[in-house]
Amino acid sequence: MKREHLADLAAFATVARELSFTRASSQLGMTQSSLSHAIRRLEGRLGLRLLSRTTRSVAPTEAGERLLRTVRPAFEGIDAEIESLTSLRETPAGSIRITCAEHAAERVMLPGLERFLPKYPDIRVELTLDYGLSDIVAEHFDAGIRLGEQVAKDMIAVRVGPDFRMAVVAAPSYFEGKRPPRTPQDLQGHSCINLRLPTRGGIYAWEFEKGTRELNVHVEGQVVFNTLWARVRATKAGLGIGYLPEDMVQEDIAAGRLVRVLTDWCAPFPGYHLYYPSRRHATPAFSLLVDALRYRSAAGGR
Repeated sequence: MKREHLADLAAFATVARELSFTRASSQLGMTQSSLSHAIRRLEGRLGLRLLSRTTRSVAPTEAGERLLRTVRPAFEGIDAEIESLTSLRETPAGSIRITCAEHAAERVMLPGLERFLPKYPDIRVELTLDYGLSDIVAEHFDAGIRLGEQVAKDMIAVRVGPDFRMAVVAAPSYFEGKRPPRTPQDLQGHSCINLRLPTRGGIYAWEFEKGTRELNVHVEGQVVFNTLWARVRATKAGLGIGYLPEDMVQEDIAAGRLVRVLTDWCAPFPGYHLYYPSRRHATPAFSLLVDALRYRSAAGGR
């Protein structure tokens, strides 16, 4: 196969994966016009249309899907083999892509990277913050971080954080003239600060547990956010009741800036786990990062 033919196939595979000429051209380090020319050249050789393009979207045609099923595994195999060659280096190197939500990033990833990256200057880590529970295989992440109960059974999971609890809190000003909720059902008479989950398209239902009882409560309120920092700030501002990670609001509770309710309904969650496909080839860089993030009990240290 001629070199330019292989380059055109790689260009097509990247556009089909990203569903965007803009993102694909950025990844490939080429202009969008050059990328479009490569796709047209490939389509011309095959006599088939491979991509359906509109002003707003790009998607593979039926022929493009068939070609993608053939070339994608080949390119992924090449990428994996190139990554594996880093094991021959004296210094571990490579790029690692991980997806997680904000709380996991702040409490697990960033502290871990502060310890890890200075030791390995040739390792790069790309962290994507997302509440969407991304399909890490389809979106080409090396790993993701979720609560233990959210990890699929066919994934390898490594515990990277302790159990933690959520806290139902509000500013003292919010409760002025209002009766604080005594049960999760009482929240339906209050203004609550909601979280929208991007992939599910819905509002997150607050999860409660007391003894053998488990409840998922759909609450209402004036504001909905898709980030943790906005919910924390809105709660402190008195805009409503928030459902937030306990460790994010402990100092405010202790200082009286927030009032906690429904404490006995907030049971611990399984801690965060880093997960990845069982078939993933573990490069030295990836293995080192997993070990650095691995949670160890307080007695043994992190």
